[in-house]
Amino acid sequence: MSAPTTTEAQVPPLAGFTVGVTAARRAEELGTMLERRGACVQHGPALRIVPLADDAELEARTRDLIERPPDVTVATTGIGFRGWIEAADGWGMGEDLLAALSHGELLARGPKARGQIRASGLTEVWSPPSESSAEVLDHLLEEGVDGRRIAVQLHGEPLPDVVEALEMAGAEVVEVPVYRWVPPADLAPMDRLTDLVLAGGVDMLTFTSAPAAASLLARAAERGLREELVAALRGPVLVVCVGPVTAAPLEAVDVPTLQPQRSRLGAMVRALEAEAPARARRLPVAGHRLELRGHAALVDGELKAVPPTGMALLRVLARRPGRVVSRAELLRALPGGGGDEHAVETAMARLRSALGVPKLIQTVVKRGYRLALDPNAGPSPLGGHCVSGDER
Repeated sequence: MSAPTTTEAQVPPLAGFTVGVTAARRAEELGTMLERRGACVQHGPALRIVPLADDAELEARTRDLIERPPDVTVATTGIGFRGWIEAADGWGMGEDLLAALSHGELLARGPKARGQIRASGLTEVWSPPSESSAEVLDHLLEEGVDGRRIAVQLHGEPLPDVVEALEMAGAEVVEVPVYRWVPPADLAPMDRLTDLVLAGGVDMLTFTSAPAAASLLARAAERGLREELVAALRGPVLVVCVGPVTAAPLEAVDVPTLQPQRSRLGAMVRALEAEAPARARRLPVAGHRLELRGHAALVDGELKAVPPTGMALLRVLARRPGRVVSRAELLRALPGGGGDEHAVETAMARLRSALGVPKLIQTVVKRGYRLALDPNAGPSPLGGHCVSGDER
């Protein structure tokens, strides 16, 4: 087998993989981080944020809390808390709201909420290490909430479990809906992303909010595709979530997820980067190292752009390395199908050209083709599996 080269180390860790992004907010930032690592990014926002600065309900809740200050205020997100204060400023009540909140305790669900509390001149008394609403709830119940007035700043969707538990424990809960998640105005990008997942064109799918996950599933249900989508997300697609709160709607339907230890965008990308090698398949072929990724292949560590038809053939050959695969079977694997086995010969010629080493694939006269697996390689080293993808 050829000796390792420095080229392999220079190939970005996500090169050859297609990553779907469902985020609306910070989608560009996430896409940039993924592309810097070599990924082909497909964006299909599953929701949009609607601020409620002009919402009569939010204004009424704010006035009520100023008149009757809460004993405890829970800030769940930085953008939400800041938006609330900014909306109050617009109504001429900003200072009054801050004064009302300062009369009681402030809890921050995470560091971003904590940062915005401090930026407004207030100070939080506690923040959970896990950054989860469940731990905030446990903390409040342990302290005792009977007879206390608690304001809960929502983060785009209701928190019925939290609110119900507090009310059953004797608290008066005031929900503060600073913004809400709604389906995107243009559903086409989300639908295209779903279709690409179902067609095998996405290797990893990322989620940065629970509402996005719920929205994608709901839209798939409207289109009659929910079962197919859930099946794809259970494998071969790798589902990556920024944290346990985001993952909840997916895990509720038994979709396994990859999550970073800390619920941060950068940490999520690093977790995906670390997992990527397990999504590739590596084979010793004809004295070379062949690695299959989503929509590309590496030969001796050098990235090769392979057309979709070529990748379809290469995946079939790699499932039985060293064994002959008939032209008829290869024909069935070609996108679009057809009945002309000459299409296999044409696609195979293009595949060999794309790989740059024709001898990787052997022609077996009157039988078909096979990967020229090195005879002393032993059992084929899988290193994970390769899922389908398209050249973009």
